[in-house]
Amino acid sequence: MFANDDLSGAQGGVAAAALTLPATGAIRSFGRAVPAPARPQHWRESLKYWAEEVDLVPDLGRDVGSLTWWRGLATCAALCFVTIKLAPDLAPLPGLAEAPMTAARYDEIRSQMITPLAYGSNSGRHMGPTELVSPLASTPERPMIQLFSSVGESGGLSRALARAGVSSADGREVMRTLGGEISPGSIDPGTRLDITLGRRPHPKAARPLDALSFRARLDLAVDLKRENGALTLHRTPIAVDDTPLRIRGVVSDSLYQAARAAGATPATAQAYLRVIAQQISLERIGAGDRFDIIIAHRRAADGMAEPGALLYGGLTTASGKKLDMLKWTHEGREQWFEASGVGKKRDGLAKPVEARRISSGFGMRFHPILGYSRMHQGVDFAAPTGTPIYAVTDGVVSYAGRHGGHGNFVKLAHSGGIGTGYAHMHSIAVYAGQRVRRGQVIGTVGSTGISTGPHLHYEVYKNGQTVNPLSVKFQQQSLLAGRELKAFRARLDTLKSQARGSGVAVVPADTVKAAEDRKVASR
Repeated sequence: MFANDDLSGAQGGVAAAALTLPATGAIRSFGRAVPAPARPQHWRESLKYWAEEVDLVPDLGRDVGSLTWWRGLATCAALCFVTIKLAPDLAPLPGLAEAPMTAARYDEIRSQMITPLAYGSNSGRHMGPTELVSPLASTPERPMIQLFSSVGESGGLSRALARAGVSSADGREVMRTLGGEISPGSIDPGTRLDITLGRRPHPKAARPLDALSFRARLDLAVDLKRENGALTLHRTPIAVDDTPLRIRGVVSDSLYQAARAAGATPATAQAYLRVIAQQISLERIGAGDRFDIIIAHRRAADGMAEPGALLYGGLTTASGKKLDMLKWTHEGREQWFEASGVGKKRDGLAKPVEARRISSGFGMRFHPILGYSRMHQGVDFAAPTGTPIYAVTDGVVSYAGRHGGHGNFVKLAHSGGIGTGYAHMHSIAVYAGQRVRRGQVIGTVGSTGISTGPHLHYEVYKNGQTVNPLSVKFQQQSLLAGRELKAFRARLDTLKSQARGSGVAVVPADTVKAAEDRKVASR
């Protein structure tokens, strides 16, 4: 910070004198002599100053091999040796052992266990046996056992009895006693069985079935009791009300959740949605729309209920549009019809056979057997012999049998002037005049008639004339008319007037969702 000539000679002399220790033991500071501190005379003070000047615990990681390092290593070894020598002994400490239990003390404690009667109760003394006391040959058993079981999804009543410990002989006797009136296979899964097993004749034998009670049907309870060595059946009829159940409500958020909130089961709500979707898109149903559901319902006198199938589904939109759907049997099949008598539309024809390729199309072609070109009036599907052939839609068999070059041939008549033919069949599974369903097997693929190999020759007729099967856009819809339509509407009015149930209920869907969330969380 300062130049060399900034300090005078006097200043330099003073600084030099302050940093020099004279040999006489005095310290000169700023030109004056200061006496050195006197050395301690007591040994404790001498030891203190020595300890401060000497590093007793040097860092053994530095100056390895030096005299200071060796002195630190010796100090560490000495401290470890002293620590080990002064460590306490780990030998177990002696203690007093409990005195052996005397016989009287043992009897006193034993009398307070769960077998006090055999050891003199609280007296601590054994009961002396007499000549009337004899050892038991076996442990006594309960004279009877009362238990319950339930019918499972598989195995039925006999399997449930076997799980409960009923012998196979008693199980067969139960089946014979139930006999023709009650079919064991008709008992619903989950039915509770109240069983009483009696005393067995010897330890290795099964307990006999003394009594069996269960609910055979909603309208019948049965009791089987052993009387004079044989099971006797006692029937208890139960009155049942078959009045249909009506469930109505107003949609607040979701149609499904609103139906569930009004009391419909999940199966009923889903069936209702499928029926309504035939006529109106579910996305168009919103808040304020009113739903109306009627289901088959049986209620016993003791309160047990049995919900049935969906019979009617109605919907009234907030704009005033009304929809009534009723299940009705038409042409031997149950279908859903709107109040005007119009049924569900079904578009297109089903595939007549599961085939990978079409071997020949519709139109003029050179016949491989006849040797000349002629009109091919159908479509050939290549398939192995025995492949099932299906009816493409509902219809009536107008012909079934041998038909010239077609070989085994089946012809079906459908509504709207449409007909279909199936040729070269290996076997025929229908007969003339029979009514068939869409997808029903009518025969199998073969190579009968004029054919070079197994395949199905499939034809489509419109008003008696053959057309290209691949170009047909067929739509089938059932319509009710005349007396059938009148009966249909009468059934609709009767069902809506007789059905019993809750009035229109407005229940927010959030309430149902919260309840279902709590039910799932509790599981």
